[in-house]
Amino acid sequence: MPKIVADVMTQNPIVASPNLSLKEAIQILAEHRISGLPVVNQGGELVGMVSETDIIWQESGITPPAYITILDSIIYLESPTRYEQELHKALGLTVDEVMTKKGIVTVSPDLLLSEAARLMNEKRVHQLPVVSTEEKLVGILSCGDIIQAMALAGGTPV
Repeated sequence: MPKIVADVMTQNPIVASPNLSLKEAIQILAEHRISGLPVVNQGGELVGMVSETDIIWQESGITPPAYITILDSIIYLESPTRYEQELHKALGLTVDEVMTKKGIVTVSPDLLLSEAARLMNEKRVHQLPVVSTEEKLVGILSCGDIIQAMALAGGTPV
């Protein structure tokens, strides 16, 4: 019988609240050797994800958008909006200020594991928050969870 997400997901994952300091989030990621944290509100609903990529803006800094000047007018060659978002992440002090809020890919616990793996490949994500029909976080599925399930199945797809 094909496995579903609920069979291999990590239940009761480590989570962050939006007001958690970035320093604390960095410590949690480092101590638990994980690459991201689901961010939940007081009701347990998923409101974002904070990943290593969101946080490393603090270390890497940002590059202003390229532009040209013609007759005292500035013409941006790329979106200044992206620069503003990067700047916000680079200067953020709390999880809320740096987390990804839009476009978070989630799955339900009853989704086939093969479909979840396909989704991870298509969206190029390493973790999928698992949410109930009420949008409450019930688990997280990582690439490591899928690899572990494959190893238990003798190295074959599950």
